Amino acid sequence: MPAIVLTGQSGRIEARYHHSRQPLAPLAIVLHPHPLQGGTMNNRVTVTLYNSFVENGFSVIRFNFRGVGKSEGVFSKGEGELTDTAAVLDWIQSINPGTRPIWIAGFSFGALIGMQLLMRRPEISGFVSVCPPANLFDFSFLAPCPVSGLIINGANDHVCPQEPIEKLVEKLNTQRGISMFHRVIEDCDHSFTGHLDDIKSSINEYLAARTAKNVVNF
Repeated sequence: MPAIVLTGQSGRIEARYHHSRQPLAPLAIVLHPHPLQGGTMNNRVTVTLYNSFVENGFSVIRFNFRGVGKSEGVFSKGEGELTDTAAVLDWIQSINPGTRPIWIAGFSFGALIGMQLLMRRPEISGFVSVCPPANLFDFSFLAPCPVSGLIINGANDHVCPQEPIEKLVEKLNTQRGISMFHRVIEDCDHSFTGHLDDIKSSINEYLAARTAKNVVNF
């Protein structure tokens, strides 16, 4: 998990990257929660997402949005953070040439940015969104959502409540050719205190389903 520095629109982007030894391993980008609320790439949920993809054989990168840690720049209300994520996607593709699955995963604000990116980059084939803030942001840009994905949230999350997320999942599931897998973790708060392993097990189960024959194309 070496520390690396990439170049983005606002300068340096601080990141951690794991390179899989598997030939043509799939790729994953992991995004952290809101920078102005203490979110960093070392957030426990963010690291859990990262490790989950590592353990499933992916080449994986997580990074600090502009203005966080050693990443240069200042918070840009989502627009700059989306640009940062696109730059990271360009980088991981450049050092992993060839056609392979690309996934995006994010927690809270990071889930929002990840779902925005998949609307702009058709090479993204799957996503994991943990606690997408459907109560705070308009997700109507997912019209239509281009790929199926996994959405995870805690039943006792008061930051990103369950009801707006359920409505988002229901709306996405009405779209043709799209299947949203929704995992609600009982007795779980926004920080997933005592439930980080439930995130891993949910991702493991979903990736197994996506790769299984006659289920969903990986």
